Amino acid sequence: MAARSGPDQDRIDPEVLKRALILIVGFLAVIFDTTIVSVALHTLATQLHASVPTIQWVTTGYLLALGIAVPLSTWGLRRFGGKRLWMAALTVFLIGSIGSSLAWNVGSLIAWRVVQGAGGGIMFPLLTTLIMQAAGGKALGRTVTIVALPALLGPILGPLIGGAILTHLSWRFMFWVNVPFCAAGLILAARFMPADKPGPGTPRPRLDLPGLALLAPGVAAVIIGLSNAGSAAGFAHPDVIVPLVSGVALIAAFTAYALRLARRHGQPLVDISVLSRRPVASASAVLFFSGFSLYGAMLLLPLYYQEVRGVSPLMAGILLVPQGVGTVLSRGPAGRLTDKIGARPIAIAGFLIVAASTIPFALAGPRTSAWLLALWLLIRGLGLGAVTIPVMAVAFLGLDKQQIAHSSVVTRIAQQIGGSFGTAVLAVILSAVVTGRHGDLATAFDIAFWWATGFSAVAVLLSFWLPGGSHRTWRFLPHSVHLAVLGWRGDIRRRRGSARGRRRAVPAGRRGGVSALPGLRGDRRGERIGRAAPRPRSALRPGDPGRDAAGSGWLRDRPPAAQGREPGPGNLPDR
Repeated sequence: MAARSGPDQDRIDPEVLKRALILIVGFLAVIFDTTIVSVALHTLATQLHASVPTIQWVTTGYLLALGIAVPLSTWGLRRFGGKRLWMAALTVFLIGSIGSSLAWNVGSLIAWRVVQGAGGGIMFPLLTTLIMQAAGGKALGRTVTIVALPALLGPILGPLIGGAILTHLSWRFMFWVNVPFCAAGLILAARFMPADKPGPGTPRPRLDLPGLALLAPGVAAVIIGLSNAGSAAGFAHPDVIVPLVSGVALIAAFTAYALRLARRHGQPLVDISVLSRRPVASASAVLFFSGFSLYGAMLLLPLYYQEVRGVSPLMAGILLVPQGVGTVLSRGPAGRLTDKIGARPIAIAGFLIVAASTIPFALAGPRTSAWLLALWLLIRGLGLGAVTIPVMAVAFLGLDKQQIAHSSVVTRIAQQIGGSFGTAVLAVILSAVVTGRHGDLATAFDIAFWWATGFSAVAVLLSFWLPGGSHRTWRFLPHSVHLAVLGWRGDIRRRRGSARGRRRAVPAGRRGGVSALPGLRGDRRGERIGRAAPRPRSALRPGDPGRDAAGSGWLRDRPPAAQGREPGPGNLPDR
């Protein structure tokens, strides 16, 4: 199916936007909870009179329940429907939050955190599945900017809220913060989400118990092993090697079982065969390895500010805000460019920016200007947004509704294990260097940041596996960036209701021919007359993609090759 260009493909369906906003309200509770608790472990250990290894289970237990519950989302979606499953998972998370706030000792807190993880584990892939199914393969890049919004807001607001609560209130309020989001999410979902309960005649799918018995403990064992590696400062320990080897063996056994069951026309818990598609396989690999360059460095940054520069947790959260701001700013242009030219060049550029902006921290010391580091954090955030959006979007390229659910689970598991692996590796490196340097924290963090930079450079090479992009794409990239920025600026003008801004839209043939791409500057004249606006011959230089040497013509009436676009479902070239 050839990709089409026009207003219908360039903008997100209002129904998709409505569903996304309803789901995001409830999902913010999960995101804020994860980022808030991560800065409170020291306070929890003091208040609950627990040792550091014991209090670590507040996070480890949550992650274990999260990993076990993620695969259940595919079966639950077929069995109960998206609306009922979402509301049930949100209710479980709400109960776990209230229980955590009322915990009487460290054991009860860990137990209630496991309940929270069970609800959150279903919500993570279900959010992506429901929004992507509603999008129907259109404007994938821009749709992912909505899906990724909670994950972008969490690192900005979570540490600030957590630091403020720990400074001025009791730690129990960290969990009461979730209650308003959960309640609002339940009300909105019950009232506005369409009912999608399976019909009376629809056969009810059976839960794949053998698959669950293999995959769930396999993921849990890998997470336990990686968590032990970070706390034990090394991988050469029995409590690290045994869980890791057992977990990898169980996941490999599940892979063989699921493939055999799929060949027999069965319904495995997770359809591993989606990895035979290049977009899903490449996106999963990049998401896994991004744990080293992205999540590992996100562990180092707050520790650097607190241990080397001696700031409080609240001030460390404030100093990390520029990175979150940069991520939010880059998500819009990244989504537009992903829809226009494909995921590969955007992801490569993003990883290069992340690598370059991590180097200043490897060269920084205790007295380096905080303003200069904030500027580099802003640039690093721009790179993070450019990495996240295209990689997530390409994972759903050309999939049907059933495959979207399985791709959500596969990519989520890859991202979770990769994040744990990257965090453990950099934690081990940091601890080893501190021991070898006799407690020289500044030098230890410099070396750890150099490792994070090297991992980002390797991720650049891995991103070449992503589909989308060619030698023509690289030549067209500067022009596409220019068009995306102009379209972004035009959207801001329209939102302000400025008639003057609409009249001064970029004329054809001057600044890149924006009128030839009505979806960028919001020109809807083509919709009213039933066809797209003409593309002038002067819009592009001879030889550029989209230039038709035979005549100006109508852009939408030309074959995809004459539009400078690759054939494939949606707007992303599947090549």
